[in-house]
Amino acid sequence: MSIPQISEFTIRRHANAKSFQQGEAYYEAGAVNAVAQRGDLLQADVAGTEATPDHVNVSFDRSGFSVSCTCDYHLEGWCKHVVATMLVCARNSENIQQRPTLEQLLNRLDYIQTQRLLQELVTEYLPLIDTIERHVNWMTNPAEKQTTTKFIRRSTIDPVPFRGQVRQILQDTVRYFEEGYEEDPIADKLLSLVQTAVDFSERGQGENAIAILEAITSTCVENWDDVAEYGAENEQLVEQLNNAWCEAILNTELTPEEKVDIQINLEAWQDEWNADFGIVMEVLRQGWDYPPLVQVLQGNITERGAWEEDVPDYADDLALIRLKILQRQERYQEYLYLAEAEGQTQQYLTMLGRLGRVEEAIDAAQTQMNSMEEAFALAKTLRVQGALQQALDIAQSGLNLPGYCQYELGIWTIDLAVELGNSEAALLVIKAGFQVKPSFVDYQKMAELAGENWETVKTDLLRIVRTNSSWGTESAKVDIFLHEGLIDDAIAIVSELNSDYSELIHRVMDAAISANPDWVIANARLRAEKIMDAGEAEYYDYAVEWLKKARNAYLESGKKADWLSYREKLIKTHARKHKLIGMFKKKSMQ
Repeated sequence: MSIPQISEFTIRRHANAKSFQQGEAYYEAGAVNAVAQRGDLLQADVAGTEATPDHVNVSFDRSGFSVSCTCDYHLEGWCKHVVATMLVCARNSENIQQRPTLEQLLNRLDYIQTQRLLQELVTEYLPLIDTIERHVNWMTNPAEKQTTTKFIRRSTIDPVPFRGQVRQILQDTVRYFEEGYEEDPIADKLLSLVQTAVDFSERGQGENAIAILEAITSTCVENWDDVAEYGAENEQLVEQLNNAWCEAILNTELTPEEKVDIQINLEAWQDEWNADFGIVMEVLRQGWDYPPLVQVLQGNITERGAWEEDVPDYADDLALIRLKILQRQERYQEYLYLAEAEGQTQQYLTMLGRLGRVEEAIDAAQTQMNSMEEAFALAKTLRVQGALQQALDIAQSGLNLPGYCQYELGIWTIDLAVELGNSEAALLVIKAGFQVKPSFVDYQKMAELAGENWETVKTDLLRIVRTNSSWGTESAKVDIFLHEGLIDDAIAIVSELNSDYSELIHRVMDAAISANPDWVIANARLRAEKIMDAGEAEYYDYAVEWLKKARNAYLESGKKADWLSYREKLIKTHARKHKLIGMFKKKSMQ
């Protein structure tokens, strides 16, 4: 599988300015090593300041890509290691090594060789044997049945270890709280156990999923008081348990007696745990034989959808669970009927696209598509299907709909427009995003796309920058104004900013020192004097930096005498502030 085309513009949009600058420096220094592609996975080691390289993973398909890195970067956008790796993709993709996938590697081995490989891996990493044993048990379903509840007679998995794991997680949580940790291990670890049950459901083993869920739920209920006194809450866990229980039940042929047993337990758990398992009990009642649901799955769709009474709050959640199962069972037409009946527009449109019914999807989108998220999902599906122009049309329409993914959809749409050679469409999309949040990267890209029309486009963009009041755009505005030599506009941006923006203010002062030295002098003196007059000794180094800007502006404008006079006045006024005066003289502020 070839790597999707990625432009440097896209990389800049996914990274902040500092990360891109550092990542480009890493790339140019040859820090990206061992870049290898295995199917739809790209891997690279990036040497940095640490003793061991950071490892970057990039997974991709025709609809896009996702990235991860082993470094501890937690700020906005991609880290420098990911940027450096993606620059290899953009600039030197021919240097990427093509390596076999895991499936291809295993296909080279016969039975004996595969066994030998596993034995050698376990020898190198002993804990691997426990993981192998667990997966072998799940995959082979041994005949020994160890049933601990009467409603999972047909399960072939031992629930006892799951009970033990839940108890251990809760005990660890108590210890974490007692030792003063702010974060506890409940969420991730318990949800991981719930996911194990979901995995069984997805393999069609609903009985085993139910056995695991019973073990998790009952043990949580029995022991929750231990963590509740420390403020632990169960809402997120109960939500995931509800979804997992519903999927397991809908994947299992239960007898009436088994359904009653499960319901009795659920009702007891609700009371003891202050939880709501209403959706699970409704699934027990409905199954797949609920008359309104049967009618929908046969294509008889009414305004009430798959309900004969009032539609509950959890109707969307239940519809998505049913759709997941129908898709897994390849019951595509029934999937479409249910998605349409229950108003699951995104699922309905994307399934039409996946089935190759592109024109139907586009026609339906004209009347049913109501959000950016729905448009984005359909556009990505159409792109995978090779319907690139249709994908672009849908994406452009989506940018005019309400939603919360404008930035992500905008980037994706721009890349597709550029891929199709549609500069006009790319320009319109970037400009729409620019109006919401100006960006210097976008400004530069529009200059490239506008060509001979740039002067007209630029005038409009500068108007947008001057009138935009979005928070967090100060740096972008300054970048644009300084790029165009509009010093007074840049001054207007930073004049009233507090000194937390000192790096940005310094940049403007350096640029304005020739064109408007009087502003530099006045603004720098004001900021320095505020610190000195307040006697804020911990900030004296900042005051000295402001004074250096003022001195440079005095000298640049031929007012050395004025600077020396001001300097002497400061020394006299603050003579008793020895730390300040020492720093002042050390910096050679002559």
